[in-house]
Parts: sequence; C-alpha cells; structure tokens
Amino acid sequence: MADLEFFWDPGCPWAWITSRWVVGVQAQKPLSVDWRFIALRFVNAHRDYEADFPAGYERRHDRGLSLLRVAAAVRRELGGDAVGPLYTAFGRRIHVDRAAESLDQPDGIEAVLDALGYPAVLAAAARSTEHDDLIRSETDEALDRCGGDVGTPVLSFAPPDGPSFFGPVLSKAPKGHEALEVWDAVTTLGANPYFSELKRSARGRPQLDE
Repeated sequence: MADLEFFWDPGCPWAWITSRWVVGVQAQKPLSVDWRFIALRFVNAHRDYEADFPAGYERRHDRGLSLLRVAAAVRRELGGDAVGPLYTAFGRRIHVDRAAESLDQPDGIEAVLDALGYPAVLAAAARSTEHDDLIRSETDEALDRCGGDVGTPVLSFAPPDGPSFFGPVLSKAPKGHEALEVWDAVTTLGANPYFSELKRSARGRPQLDE
C-alpha cells in the first residue's frame, strides 16, 4: 500500500501544482505515491456547462477524461509505476508548454508515449470507453472519501483508512525545505481526529512553472 494516493485530472491546474509539490517531497524523503484517477467530466456530469462554467471548460474536461483513459491503459499494460511519469509528461504539455490542444489528436498523445518509451498504440484508448467504468469508480471513491462536493486534487494519506482531503490547493508549488514544511503541516493537521475543514475562497493565480 502506498503512503499517499493522489487522485488527479490532467486538465486541472491546481492538481498539477499540488502534484509538483508532492514530487518535490518525494525527492527529499521516502514517499510512495499511487497516482489514481478522478475525472472532472464525471464529477460535473450533472452540470450544464454552458450555464455553469466559463467557455472552454467542457473541452478541457473532455480532454482530461480522454487522457485518463490513456493513463488507465498504461497502468493496465505497464503497471502503476508508469502512471506518475505519464502525468508529468501530460502536465508539462498542458500547463507548462500551454499546448493542451496538441493532445486532442492521436499523434500528439503518441508522441508523449513514445518519448517515455511506452507503446504508442496505447494512445487509442483516448477514444475508447473501455476504461470508463474504472475511472468512474475511482472518481466516486475519491469523492466518497471526502464526503462529496469537492474538485481536484484529492489526496488520501496512509490509505485506505487515513485522512483524505480536497487539496491542499496551492497557487505555487513549494520547493526544497518549504515543501517539507508544508507536508508536515498538512499531515499533522490531517492526523488530528477532530479536524474537519479549513477553507478560504481567495486564491492567487496559479503559477504553473516547474
């Protein structure tokens, strides 16, 4: 069992920033991470995109689901350890290079897979519903652990029985010693059996560089 389960959607900039913080913590201390799936397209299946979201969100969420299908195919064929590098590659293309549209075509996904040394044929999963039941199941599991009505990312510490949170939501990934300080603060707060919620609506703009 991993030390942390990180439920991610490729298109979410906040999940990307939090993931870079986790990767930074991994570089400094033993920490096993299971990169699991939460599809914002499924989370918001009941919503009217035209009425409830700014323009472009439906396309972003559809793209995220397509890429999670590819990630599910990669996990089935290559194992769980192959998912983290794939998330990093997708995230760089989407959030750092600002080239998300390149992943709307099979050759764009194939290029990412090929660069990782993964079978390019797995890109075909993007247009298949074969893995949707799995992705929906993991999405529901993430929401259930937090009580529902949350977004991405969802983090489960010492799963499956440890604390689970939506977030932490960070506008910039802490690095070095600061990353460890934030990790210690989050895990200490989460371990308190009486902790319920800590939230504010104000957010800085996401800083998406690595």
